[in-house]
Amino acid sequence: MTDFYDDLETRSPQAREAALMAALPAQIRHAQQKAPAFGRILQGVDASAVDTRAALARLPVTRKSELLALQQARRADDAFGGFSAVARGTAMPRVFASPGPIYEPQGAHGDHWRVGRALFAAGFRAGELVHNSFSYHMTPAGAMMESGAHALGCSVFPGGTGQTEQQLEAMADLRPDGYAGTPSFLKILLEKAAEKGLRLPSLTRALVSGEAFPPSLRAHLAGLGVQGFQCYATADLGLIAYETQAREGLVVDEGVLVEIVRPGTGDPVPDGEVGEVVVTTFNADYPLVRFGTGDLSAVMAGTCPTGRTNRRIKGWMGRADQTTKIRGMFVHPGQVADIARRFPEIGRARLVVEGATGDDRMTLKVECSQASEGLQERLAAAIREVTKLRGDVLVQPPGSLPNDGKVIEDARSYE
Repeated sequence: MTDFYDDLETRSPQAREAALMAALPAQIRHAQQKAPAFGRILQGVDASAVDTRAALARLPVTRKSELLALQQARRADDAFGGFSAVARGTAMPRVFASPGPIYEPQGAHGDHWRVGRALFAAGFRAGELVHNSFSYHMTPAGAMMESGAHALGCSVFPGGTGQTEQQLEAMADLRPDGYAGTPSFLKILLEKAAEKGLRLPSLTRALVSGEAFPPSLRAHLAGLGVQGFQCYATADLGLIAYETQAREGLVVDEGVLVEIVRPGTGDPVPDGEVGEVVVTTFNADYPLVRFGTGDLSAVMAGTCPTGRTNRRIKGWMGRADQTTKIRGMFVHPGQVADIARRFPEIGRARLVVEGATGDDRMTLKVECSQASEGLQERLAAAIREVTKLRGDVLVQPPGSLPNDGKVIEDARSYE
């Protein structure tokens, strides 16, 4: 049994980065030429010059809410809003809808979402049967797992959601080798089986996604006989990162370029700092460039003990959109970043909102090793100019703010 899905997983980091940067200009050009939305978003960009991470970081971030708005604005002419690079027909075998609704094309490539790599890392192998309890209705989750299983050479039982009794009956009869679906539904299935005295000895592994998978739930499932591994994937981007047998963070997929940026901006943060996950895909059918997921994570130091050499992220650490209403005005993370950019001497900044309902008080906490004269007063003036609200300023030493990705902390009492 081989330990890796393919040779890409064990490339040197230098070889991988060189390959990504060599492929990036062509993908940017392809997005500009084949996806009209990116033709507009990236208008005037010289694709040939986008061959470094620094050059990529100068391109705009398109966040999911913006993609939805752009789709809605052009829905009468194109349901995809110009983001699809393929037309209906054999090049687009299926169309899916995510909440919004956002419509996503499935390309004709067999493992369009690249989930086979995550299933392999979770221990699935050719010839096995996967019980797939992700939804097959409208959303792509069921098809994502099924196409990945087929890429491995597995058979799939399309269980879908609900109908617990019938799914357990199928498990008892078909004896699947593993499960794909949400961890919460797997918990329901296994507990119901135990309650009924139904043995499922063949079911030993699972690839779960779609919701949080805390250590307590992982241990509970293991106690019921199933080792669960998680993957981080979205309908738009496909697989972003996946867990391995080492259980140390999530290894980034080989088909994407991941950045971690300061929430509300497109500015990359140093490795280890929590920020928003921004992804560029090398999918020719749906070529998303600097797509902001709205999820928080951080790059981990080192490489996976399994021998996979790609970067690792810590997994899902919350949501990046921290827009907060203060004294009747919305304050956005991007406004906090705008204030911080005006003062090169400060590092991280965090706007803390306190008080009871109707008595909002906000304090901008900033890290600074040596504050220049009048820094607090100038920051307070910038707060008023950018947010149209008054706030206090607290200058703190570097490293004093939590590394949790929060740019706006709502600490008000709502009792």
